[in-house]
Amino acid sequence: MIKRWVVLAGEEGGPVCNKMGGIWNVIDAEARMLAKLAAKKEIECDLKILVAGPYYPTQGADWNKGKSRVTDVSDLEPLDMNDELTSALDHLKSEGIDVVTAQTKVDGVAVGYLLFNTAYYDSIMTSKYGQKMTLANAINTEAWQMAGLDSMQFERAPYGSEYIHYLGLSYAVSQFVKYLVSLGEEQAKKYGDEAISEFAMSVMPKMRVSLHCHEFPTFYALARLKCLGVPVRTMATLHATVPGRSSGYRSLEKIARHEAAWEPNVPVGMATLESLAKYADVVSFVGDSTMKEAMLFQNLNGIVIRNGIDLGVDYIDWKKKNLCRKKIQNFLSENLYNVFGGEKIAPEDILPVFTISRLELENKGYPQLLDSLLLQDHLIKHRRLEQRFAERMKVVCLLITSHGPKSKDKLPDGFPINLPSEVPVGEEIRLNNMIHDLGIDAGSMASGKRQASAVLYPQWVGPDDGGLNMKVDEIMAGCIAGIFPSQYEPFLLTGLEAGREGTPSIVSRACGFSDALKKVERLVTGLGGVVVVDNIEAAHQEMILDYALALDYFTWTYLEDQVKYRLLCEESFALAKLMNWTEPVLEYYKNLMVSSELDKCMPPEIRGFDDGGR
Repeated sequence: MIKRWVVLAGEEGGPVCNKMGGIWNVIDAEARMLAKLAAKKEIECDLKILVAGPYYPTQGADWNKGKSRVTDVSDLEPLDMNDELTSALDHLKSEGIDVVTAQTKVDGVAVGYLLFNTAYYDSIMTSKYGQKMTLANAINTEAWQMAGLDSMQFERAPYGSEYIHYLGLSYAVSQFVKYLVSLGEEQAKKYGDEAISEFAMSVMPKMRVSLHCHEFPTFYALARLKCLGVPVRTMATLHATVPGRSSGYRSLEKIARHEAAWEPNVPVGMATLESLAKYADVVSFVGDSTMKEAMLFQNLNGIVIRNGIDLGVDYIDWKKKNLCRKKIQNFLSENLYNVFGGEKIAPEDILPVFTISRLELENKGYPQLLDSLLLQDHLIKHRRLEQRFAERMKVVCLLITSHGPKSKDKLPDGFPINLPSEVPVGEEIRLNNMIHDLGIDAGSMASGKRQASAVLYPQWVGPDDGGLNMKVDEIMAGCIAGIFPSQYEPFLLTGLEAGREGTPSIVSRACGFSDALKKVERLVTGLGGVVVVDNIEAAHQEMILDYALALDYFTWTYLEDQVKYRLLCEESFALAKLMNWTEPVLEYYKNLMVSSELDKCMPPEIRGFDDGGR
């Protein structure tokens, strides 16, 4: 009898409160889709699914002081899977490694959470190599001997506390997996007679464990298991590379020139952890660009398994789109008038578009976006010579990006149209200055000087953010189009999220998401519901022009041809629907579950999968 477990590990593994970015969505989606597939018996129905991640008990426990996450499991059920799991956790606790557990159920299938607090590892005494030392020092010493990790050097770096946390988290995850795998052997050893022990081993359930690590924070876990010789199937998934992120938009140039040297600002400790993916049985990447980076900077090769999205609906909610658009239009019209005065712009004349991203101005292509908006303003003015709608047409691009959440009590009325100089901080100030330097600020639109403008929205948007007071999906639904001109973007989940709301979008060729468009049959002749702009080979002026023309295409089609615009929305939705999580999760499953003993237990469509000779 075989008992099959899959452990999904990552720094963002766990409940949503552990979220820092898009990787949480990927881990959560994989766990939930595995549960759904098991419930429908499309994969092994007795599969046990666990998500491993960190536990931050209080404010300030998180190494990421900007996010300051607090892990809350109060809304989850107590963990209740089986005795094997309890026994493995008891082994951990005997070492002083505490683990907070919980579970949720998806279509009746349990998804368990194992959450580790690594902050106290430097206060637990243990014996290692015949010496008494703290657990943290024991982990560091073992990591040096097993994988050559120079923790003494890395812990002195600015990212030292983050690195030590990752090492501790990886150690805890690998210890749990080791104990889970060896349970049958441990129980059989209880019998004094060797023959009885061997017989017990033959009849006891075989524990087959697969470990899937998302991103480098937990790659030491799979490396350690391989060095210990623990029989476990492992997969390392890279969503980007550490050297690639440090190079940012220059990484494309480095790939083109085959320039493998790391930038001086690369956090070497983190990049070294990332290099441990070489110990995995399977290495996967979310896009072609990430794979090219990994091959260049880390000498890693593997397979591409794209990200996906969970739609939750079968059709576009047109009522939601209309209500959200009117709310945004009314808000902009009222506040442009209240803040700047002048002639009030009719709400229906305002065409809102948006972008949303981390605050990485060059990587996310904000200079290119602002230049294209300036060109868009001139295109609209030329349209006025012969088009009856053009004189009233006002395009407002919401730039949703922020260093972090801001207390709404400190925001003025009319935010973000009313944006006093004391509100933006850090790079937000630079972006706001760029907007004003080009003369495409909201005040220029209110005065009649511009017909296209940018509005910085430096806040984590939500229903109580002190501005639009709308959730991200509502803003996406209410805008005419999204524009994502990233110069560096491993995948771009936000493009799919816009498609889920039936909102057309403009994406850069540098995004991994752009590759998926080759598989979609166009519903509309012309540019289509998702436009890809070449920002790799095209000259700068061509790229800016293409962004402006694509934006003009969507906004003008909305005004002039509602039937065609709805088809564009349908096409963007169709792409999101095509790129659901079923296909990528099945690919993960096939690669994680390769085992000759299990072939007869798998559904026919899973059998005979070739692991590529790994």
